[in-house]
Amino acid sequence: MIEVKGLVKKFDGFRALDGASLTVERGAVYGLVGPNGAGKSTLIRHLAGVYRQDEGQVLVDGSPVYENIELKARIAFIPDDIHYFMQASTRDMMRFYKGLYPQFDMERYEKLREVFKDIDEKRSIRRLSKGMQKQSAFWLAVCRRPEIILLDEPVDGLDPIMRKQVWSIILSDVAERGTTVLVSSHNLRELEDVCDHVGIMDRGKVVLQRSVSDLQGNVTKIQAVFENGLPELPPELEVMHLSQSGRVYTLIIRSSREEVKNRLASLSPLLLDAVPLTLEEIFIYELGGQDDAVKDILVQ
Repeated sequence: MIEVKGLVKKFDGFRALDGASLTVERGAVYGLVGPNGAGKSTLIRHLAGVYRQDEGQVLVDGSPVYENIELKARIAFIPDDIHYFMQASTRDMMRFYKGLYPQFDMERYEKLREVFKDIDEKRSIRRLSKGMQKQSAFWLAVCRRPEIILLDEPVDGLDPIMRKQVWSIILSDVAERGTTVLVSSHNLRELEDVCDHVGIMDRGKVVLQRSVSDLQGNVTKIQAVFENGLPELPPELEVMHLSQSGRVYTLIIRSSREEVKNRLASLSPLLLDAVPLTLEEIFIYELGGQDDAVKDILVQ
């Protein structure tokens, strides 16, 4: 299990992380989202043992990650920007990983050659396209058979077919081996398909973390028409957003669909329809509406 408690990290006096805390259960696929500059990449680098925290704790199974060689051997980290040895090829890095990690699965490496068949194993990784570099990084990482995979914008630069292939491999490891995955991405639509838990970061803190099913079940989007305009709503309903287009009112309410429809039905609407909310919409309203920070989530 991953635990981050009160994590603080400063760069030249700027608090990139300001008391961030989160919990990721073993075998979960946890999506970390938030506006640019929220601290997602900084938090992931602490989990990978790259950064040393100024305050707080970064634990895996109760043990600190930083400078813990045995623990870091169980973690694979694929950053947004890939860095390998100068002029090293995929095959060179395979040999290096094989010597460094006893659990490196050479049989799997050979089997996955067909999946990553467009990669020239003997060509310097630095000379490959960004998409090819990402493929090489995935190929090498999953052959380590890690218990934890940390992904920072993991499929940026991959075509749709390869994105599907990569996620298929990762989710197969989750299902078969209980691999824990923490992924940071701006692609909320993709996270909706693969994650079972999500955390929202803003200004160096994790402001909300829940299961995807809880999030989707606890916020309801309603479209309604009333004969004489919008009546006074029941005070127990927490309205997060209200807009009007002609006679149609759109309400985002923090409550279950059944409860919202039952309470609004007592107001005798001419039309009352519950519309599914995407994770993208939920995150926007959870962070407080259409402010600039929320818009940053949707940049990519």
